[in-house]
Amino acid sequence: MLSALAAAAVLAAAPVGAAGNGKSKGKPPASSHRYIEVQLLGINDFHGQLNVTRKVGGREVGRADYLAAYLKQREAENKNTLLVHAGDAVGASPPVSALLEDEPTIEVLNKLGFDVGTLGNHEFDEGVAEMLRLIHGGYHPATGDFAGADFPYVSANVVDAQTGKPILPPYVIKRVNGMPIGLIGVTLTETPTIVTPSGVAGVKFIDEATAINKAVRELKKKGVQTIVVLAHNPGVSNPDGTNASGEIVDIAKNVDDEVDVIFAGHNHAYLNAVVDGKLLVQSYSYGTAFSDVDLKIDPRTKDVVAKKAEIVTTYHDGITPDPEIRALVEKYEAKVAPLVNQVVGTAAETITDEQNESGESALGNLIADAQRAAMKTDFAFMNPGGIRADIEQGEVTWGELYNVQPFNNQLVKMTLTGAQIRQLLNQQWQPTQTRMLQISGLRYTWSASKPVGEKVIDIQLPDGTPLKPDAEYTVTVNSFLADGGDGFTVLTHGTNREVGPVDLDALVSYIRGLEQPFSARIEGRINRLP
Repeated sequence: MLSALAAAAVLAAAPVGAAGNGKSKGKPPASSHRYIEVQLLGINDFHGQLNVTRKVGGREVGRADYLAAYLKQREAENKNTLLVHAGDAVGASPPVSALLEDEPTIEVLNKLGFDVGTLGNHEFDEGVAEMLRLIHGGYHPATGDFAGADFPYVSANVVDAQTGKPILPPYVIKRVNGMPIGLIGVTLTETPTIVTPSGVAGVKFIDEATAINKAVRELKKKGVQTIVVLAHNPGVSNPDGTNASGEIVDIAKNVDDEVDVIFAGHNHAYLNAVVDGKLLVQSYSYGTAFSDVDLKIDPRTKDVVAKKAEIVTTYHDGITPDPEIRALVEKYEAKVAPLVNQVVGTAAETITDEQNESGESALGNLIADAQRAAMKTDFAFMNPGGIRADIEQGEVTWGELYNVQPFNNQLVKMTLTGAQIRQLLNQQWQPTQTRMLQISGLRYTWSASKPVGEKVIDIQLPDGTPLKPDAEYTVTVNSFLADGGDGFTVLTHGTNREVGPVDLDALVSYIRGLEQPFSARIEGRINRLP
């Protein structure tokens, strides 16, 4: 808990390599007694991006070997350091991790010496049993025996549906230079709506603040005054710490003031702000940045007397990549190379999932067309959250297409009435979020001024014929949508279901059959009115 007399300092994102206050973290401040300085280095939403490079401001960022170099550099500045992650360490991963059941990512985190992690929604992609195998170790038929994570995972609000007890320890106590630090984990309660039903079978998600406060009470009884929450919940702020918003802000306002720091996640954003006396941080995603939180703890009271944070971008030109992690990643790359490097086609230009103001994207059109062709249906609908990367101009490999569609969802053919299709399209606008489906085989117009549930105005076939409410049409969706994922519940009422190929296989086959080089564009399939 932050002392009432102490001021919480929050630093905006500093240049790479900047030390924040310019002082060595290992030296105590000049005072009548020495404070204990603790450093928390955190990531969120890594998604197994071991070998993926991105660009920020024209500079290359990301990759596990560069992230490792930064973390080791910061850790060397202060021996009182804990490494933590706030969920989605795996899931929607590139082939180097996903094809090996995400074991490579856990091994990298082990090598880096992570101390604590929590569950994101994507940890549930393959179900609870597989999630627990990655954490505790176990056998997988594709990879054999795996030792699991060397560090604990904590989760206070994911409970067994039958017993009501947490499936993992709700918190862990780490002692740093003699000071006890409690670390609590929570996962967003909306997880069941954004994960396939099989992924969350047997568990329930209880209110985050309620679960945190229960854990805090237990920690306080054990004499723990410094408390950190790893929360896979969204939040964002301006670089100067103003205008903090998102679920994490509401959580901060509703949890015990004994909580000092909350690491956020899920929305892949920048967050560095103080809300209700709690320091909130999030460092984008994919290892492109990390959070460096510095605490000063009074050893007499065990209270935090000062805290500050810095969000550090992992620019490649700022550091030498870590050789140990690079060698590890290269070992895994070699294992998957024969499949990953297969050339599927040639893109005439870069094809992105960036939506126009109507909600249509070129890549969304390509994927929806591929799915409709694979299942030979009237229409196809693709959820935007299932599109994870762009297709770059030039040769397109199997591995690049895997990065676009990494979830291995099967395609499902079903029959819907015209009225149900209208309902499906209207379900794109929900109270908390808008999710614009990418479509094939039809066109429609919607109005921004119409109320939720009534936004879709007209729906037409490609020849301009209106969709008939009572007529039956065949549609293709992926298995996630077919189960009502992302709130598209009308799809659970589809009839005459047939299961087809995996979505990635359909995309690969479709692109191979196109005239090369191939292209895709926004065509006006979706039109927005004021």
